[in-house]
Amino acid sequence: MKITVDFEECLKDSPRFRATIEEVEGDVCELESKLDKLVKLCIGMIDAGKAYNAANKQFVNGIRELAQQSTKDERRQGVPFLILFDQAQRSIKTQLQTFVKDDLRKFKEAKKQFDKVSEEKEAALIKNAQAPRNKQHEVEEATNILTATRKCFRHIVLDYVLQINVLQSKRRSEILKSMLSFMYAHLTFFHQGYDLFSELQPLMKQLGGQLDQLVVDAAKEKRDMEQKHSTIQQKDFSNDDTKLEYNVDADNGIAMEGYLFKRASNAFKTWNRRWFSIQNNQLVYQKKFKDNPTVVVEDLRLCTVKHCEDIERRFCFEVVSPTKSCMMQADSEKLRQAWIKAVQNSIATAFRDKGDDGEKLDRKSSTSTGSLDSGGEPKERSLKGESALQKVLAIPGNSCCCDCGQPDPRWASINLGITLCIQCSGIHRSLGVHFSKVRSLTLDTWEPELLKLMCELGNRVINQIYEARREELGARKPQSGDPRHEVEAYIKAKYVDRRFIRRPSDEELRTKVVSLSKQEKRLSSSSEHLPPRAPPPTPKLRPGSNVSGQSGQWTDNSVFQPWGRLEFKNGEMAFYEPKEYSPGLQLFWASCARSLPDMAEALAHGAEVNWVNTEDEKRTPLIMAVQGGSLVTCEFLLQNAANVNQQDAQGRGPLHHATMLGHTGQVCLFLKRGANQNAADIDEKTPLAMAVEAANADIVTLLRLAKMNEEMREAEGPYSQSGDETYQDIFQDFTHMASNDPEKLNRYQQYEPQRP
Repeated sequence: MKITVDFEECLKDSPRFRATIEEVEGDVCELESKLDKLVKLCIGMIDAGKAYNAANKQFVNGIRELAQQSTKDERRQGVPFLILFDQAQRSIKTQLQTFVKDDLRKFKEAKKQFDKVSEEKEAALIKNAQAPRNKQHEVEEATNILTATRKCFRHIVLDYVLQINVLQSKRRSEILKSMLSFMYAHLTFFHQGYDLFSELQPLMKQLGGQLDQLVVDAAKEKRDMEQKHSTIQQKDFSNDDTKLEYNVDADNGIAMEGYLFKRASNAFKTWNRRWFSIQNNQLVYQKKFKDNPTVVVEDLRLCTVKHCEDIERRFCFEVVSPTKSCMMQADSEKLRQAWIKAVQNSIATAFRDKGDDGEKLDRKSSTSTGSLDSGGEPKERSLKGESALQKVLAIPGNSCCCDCGQPDPRWASINLGITLCIQCSGIHRSLGVHFSKVRSLTLDTWEPELLKLMCELGNRVINQIYEARREELGARKPQSGDPRHEVEAYIKAKYVDRRFIRRPSDEELRTKVVSLSKQEKRLSSSSEHLPPRAPPPTPKLRPGSNVSGQSGQWTDNSVFQPWGRLEFKNGEMAFYEPKEYSPGLQLFWASCARSLPDMAEALAHGAEVNWVNTEDEKRTPLIMAVQGGSLVTCEFLLQNAANVNQQDAQGRGPLHHATMLGHTGQVCLFLKRGANQNAADIDEKTPLAMAVEAANADIVTLLRLAKMNEEMREAEGPYSQSGDETYQDIFQDFTHMASNDPEKLNRYQQYEPQRP
């Protein structure tokens, strides 16, 4: 509150003046108290800010140490805070303290002089009033004192009033100036912070992309760990014996390792459990992993190994060298035999390596690859990075995200055959692999059959299916930059709820099925690179059926036509329409006709990927894809969870049919996807038996290598993942040949089973 004192009123020294003076003095006292409190609070804020700044520096240094970064960028760290605190000290603490010390101090001094002269004037007035009239010299003295006192009072009271009015006028400007300066300090602080983070925005976007990839990798690692956990948990651990196998080509040089009891060479012959390993043609052990290994046998070529049955302990064996012997004990007879075999193999390996001047035998070159023909050219490997990206983005419609239209996508859904931006790929991943399987176009490796699948579908084809009724329903397609929740709602409506799909009528579905079956017939007759289709088998009755055909079921006596089925009964041919036309039947014939868009449409309309055609030997779409001869068609069905081991009425799975037709590329694909090569049909024939009977060397090679690799993995134990490298190389050669040079594999006629 601003209080001013009138100069004329002060000369009168009236009660109004005194009352005003009293009010001013109380106001100034209160002002001084509040300013002192504000200055103390400012000092506390500055001290707390300095403590925060120090803690912030320590926190940043902790982050730097966590990231193990050696560079130290101190240019910006804490500078805005220091500027803010310095300005607070100058604008509030220093400036207000100056106002309190200078202006309020002058006011207090003026008040003291005013109070003193007021008392002196009051005393002079009393003395002047008390002077007797008969004493002239006292009267003159009192009058002179009063005159001088009044003159002094007027001078001091005017100075005091001036000081009051100046203080009252200045207090508002000083306080406002201080607060405005502090506000500008805040403005500078936040502006500098904004500039700093604006410069960091590209880095933050880059880190966001890296974060998304880390989330993808972490999810993949989690799935792998969960799969390993589940696999191990299902194993039978009733026998604690660990499967051990000698591996001379181990990457770490350790051919075999595990715990054994070792008998000490001291007088007490104590037994101690130690970690033994065979490495670099030496037998060594160690107490703890961090300890340096102790060499038991320096050169295994100079030692022998034998069983020890003449001591009290079980499962013992002895390694004897020219200078010493070492007695060891395994946990079981199985482990003892494994260790003895490993030492013997290592001895043989040591002699072989020394005999070859230290060069290891190239085991891979000794494995027969059947009729594999590389032509002397370098092997083409799986595509990765820009090569796969360029091929997929070259498909019409793939240059933008399928769901939001963002250009230059870097992700794909391999079971849908579409390209996606990073945001939409994250949403697809959250849907689950039963809806969408996401893979990076630049970071992941792309098998040739999977790359061809992407090139035969694409965004334009899939959107014609999944967005057929979008405009009709008035649904807005999201755009790049829309909020994530809107894009997520649209993608779920599109792929999970399938809200925008146009459901075909029964007549449309019938027309589609007929068209696909006719298309399959034309393809079969015009395909030069495929082996000829097997003719319809000779009709025969199922056991227990009536010869007249009036009862019982007929088998192998029907020919499935595009529009229905022809059956032989009672020596005559009869025509039957299918019981119903369904999306499953569309998928069935589209798989045989090699039409991926029609297959994708059937799946979108609800077709079961493992749909069984009960009117055609219980065949599945995957078996019909084998009949059609397309590797990409089989890959598409497998990516959409087709069962690679589902059998037809003859007990034959896709691997049987691929072997019968001589489709080497499909055999390779099914084996990679876990097809059971030991499954036998109703004639007790396995795929290998069929391939041997047909003399198809390529397929025989693949099946035997797969069986050998399976046995090796079982022997290596539950943690084995890769198997034999020879197997991997040969399968990769067949995969690329099947996708890029299929005519090299079509050198054999299909297997035609002999009917009784």
